[in-house]
Amino acid sequence: MTVALRGTGASPTSAGARLLFVTVFAAAMGWLEGVVVVYIRGLLGIAHTDVMPDSAEMMRRMSALAWLLPTEQTREAATLIILAAVAALAAPRLRARFGAFLVAFGIWDITYYVALYALLRWPPGLTTMDLLFLLPPHPWWYQPVWVPIAISCGMIGVGVRLFTATARER
Repeated sequence: MTVALRGTGASPTSAGARLLFVTVFAAAMGWLEGVVVVYIRGLLGIAHTDVMPDSAEMMRRMSALAWLLPTEQTREAATLIILAAVAALAAPRLRARFGAFLVAFGIWDITYYVALYALLRWPPGLTTMDLLFLLPPHPWWYQPVWVPIAISCGMIGVGVRLFTATARER
C-alpha cells in the first residue's frame, strides 16, 4: 500500500518525493550548520565582521582554543557521513545514491551561506573570502564564497540527473 503525499500526487517511494525529502533534510542541516558556525565565529571574535581573516590567522585563532580544530574536524566529518547516510537511504542503486549525495551536499552548502547571511549579514558579497573546510587543513580551502556556491550548483544539477536517470531506468 502506498500513501500519497498530500497535494503532491507523489507516493513516498517515488523518486521525486525521495529527492524532495533529501532536499528538505539538506536545507535543515545547512541551516543548523550555519547556526553552529555563528557560535564558532563568536568564539573566534569574527561573528560580526565583513572580512574573514586569512587562513594563517584563522588557524592561529583556532589554535588558541586547542580543542576547537579537532572538534571542528569531527563536525565536518560527521556532516559528510550524515549527508551520505541520507543519500544511501534515498535510493537503492549506487549511482542514484551518489546523485542524492551531490544534491544534498549542494543544498546543504548553499543553505549554510543563506543562514550565515540571515543571521550575521555575512558574507557581504560573493567575492568575500571564506575558510571552506578544515579536512584536511590547507590554505587551498581559503576561497571566495562564489566558488563553493558555483560548485554546489553544479553538484545539484549533476546530482538530479544521476538520481532521476537511475529512477527512469527501473
